Amino acid sequence: MKKILLVDDNEHDRMLYKRYLGKQIGHERLEICEATSGEEGIMQFRRERPDCILLDHNLLDTDGLTLLQDLKQHTPPDTLCVVMITGGGSEELAVRALNTGALDYLVKGRFDQELLCKTVLHAIEKNEWRQYVARYHGQLQTVNQQLRESLDELTEARQQVQLTNARLLAANQEVETRNKELARTNRDLDNFVYAASHDLKQPINNLRGLFEELRRTATFDDPDEAQVLRLVDESLRDLTTTVTDLSAVVQVDRAPGEENTEPVLLADLTADVLQTLRPQLLDAQGTVHTDFDALPELVTVRTSLRTILLNLLANAVKYRQPERPPHITVRSSLVENQAVLEVQDNGLGIDLERDGAELFHLFRRFHPEAGEGTGVGLFLVNRLVQAQGGRIEVESELGVGTTFRIFLKQPA
Repeated sequence: MKKILLVDDNEHDRMLYKRYLGKQIGHERLEICEATSGEEGIMQFRRERPDCILLDHNLLDTDGLTLLQDLKQHTPPDTLCVVMITGGGSEELAVRALNTGALDYLVKGRFDQELLCKTVLHAIEKNEWRQYVARYHGQLQTVNQQLRESLDELTEARQQVQLTNARLLAANQEVETRNKELARTNRDLDNFVYAASHDLKQPINNLRGLFEELRRTATFDDPDEAQVLRLVDESLRDLTTTVTDLSAVVQVDRAPGEENTEPVLLADLTADVLQTLRPQLLDAQGTVHTDFDALPELVTVRTSLRTILLNLLANAVKYRQPERPPHITVRSSLVENQAVLEVQDNGLGIDLERDGAELFHLFRRFHPEAGEGTGVGLFLVNRLVQAQGGRIEVESELGVGTTFRIFLKQPA
């Protein structure tokens, strides 16, 4: 349930926005509250804590920019979700609104129902995403501090080793070899400190590689130090997965039509995906049956379809029943000029009555005990399908399994 606050002194405009928004956006159910003045808007904001505010610039008792500044005093930084609505369409006003803290803006008389719904949904998702990134940025800072403390101890030990090696260098070739290895480790450590000082936008993969090198070459006698490194290792692994998944979401959130479609043989593409998942399937003793006789080929974006299929099959293996091996069926068909790609499993299943409304939301997980993950896979699948004008249907029963049906339009 998402709450939307309309702040506008024009009753006709408020009625129009409510009619446009209806009772839900996409998979989100809506609760709409209203305010006719800036003062009432602040009161409603403090009482309701809405997920998004549609704020008219021209109010009887104030203006939108001033009210936006006032609202920021009642909420933590970077958590306010406001879409400014202007009457004149001034570019200068739009820039000022965005600089003041609005996530988007619309011009009265220049948007329809579809644009309003998309703008509100995008603003809510952007606000949730930046809060999620901020939390992980805080975790990264904690990891960095732990690394700095460990590296201080390692630096002191490294200096002692360098001094000892310098005294033995002339007498022992083996010591010389070890000194070269130590010098290489020192360079890696320097790079590691540099990478660890950056935020989430920096190359996390480099940080991960350098940490693996540190763990391989350094020896720790104190059990507490080993425990710290284990905790850091787990944190880095989680951060690496999160950054990778978020990058994938950003990539899919591009303008439609940016990639070209082409004929794709489903058997070949599925074989490629199964080869990627071969270790997981062998470990789970899983089997995959395919049936593409009814529709051997799709006209679609190859990379997008591969990502869709990879995520659905990976989930089918990951969320399997512990007492039985996964059995997965992938089939295709053509229904009223729409290609249907179906992935069926016998896994844990999903309680659609309880979780169906949040099935494709960002960072939602329904079986956290089944394995590691960030809750991005189904969100990504849904975005890729929607980007091609398609839709997804889901059937599921707890303890029995789940069926995903992907509907994609095909050329006439």
